[in-house]
Amino acid sequence: MSHALQGRAAPFRLIPVIDLRHGAVVRARAGERDAYAPIVTPLARGSAPADVARGLLDAVDADLLYVADLDAIMDGTEPDRASLEAVARACPGVGLWVDAGFSETAAVERFLATGLGRPVIGSESQRDDSLARALGNRAVLSLDSRGAERLGPDALHDDASAWPEAVIVMTLARVGTGTGPDLSRVSQAVARAEGRSVYAAGGVRGPQDVARLTAAGAAGALVASAIHDGRLR
Repeated sequence: MSHALQGRAAPFRLIPVIDLRHGAVVRARAGERDAYAPIVTPLARGSAPADVARGLLDAVDADLLYVADLDAIMDGTEPDRASLEAVARACPGVGLWVDAGFSETAAVERFLATGLGRPVIGSESQRDDSLARALGNRAVLSLDSRGAERLGPDALHDDASAWPEAVIVMTLARVGTGTGPDLSRVSQAVARAEGRSVYAAGGVRGPQDVARLTAAGAAGALVASAIHDGRLR
């Protein structure tokens, strides 16, 4: 892929992100979800999920997309199936990682039955580590934090035996801020991960941050603003 970096056993992976709210893509900033407004981007006309997703994927030649369903995360609703289906139709062959505030096995199984992607288990939505352990590699784990506060049970953050093969270090306060990734948290997760793939999320500004994350051992990064703004293409 055009964004692959040399010198790694596997290329560093850029994973574009869309945040859904009321059926539209919104611009995320600092994790203040109630204040997110419909996105304005040179990559698409309007904020329709399928159009924005296609624009992001084309901009960085990616084959994986992260979707945060904010209505489901914030309000406990079912995943926005109509938007996910529209994205899937517009982006054939692209894998979806979907965070819809999953906290119960039954809800995850209903989502898996749709065939619309791989569920993301956000630590902020968990009471303990049982769901992550039960799902194993069928899911992606997101270790969420806001500032210095780790969100969700300590067991998920501390005990790598509960982690699947793909783990996201999600620093919500840095999302959309251009303040740089949390290299310390990423490095700590890589050291604990025992060979699992660790992905950074929040604050990635451009190629220099990609280089820093690569040096820290990250397998990739979730990115939105830097792609929309043309700093990563």
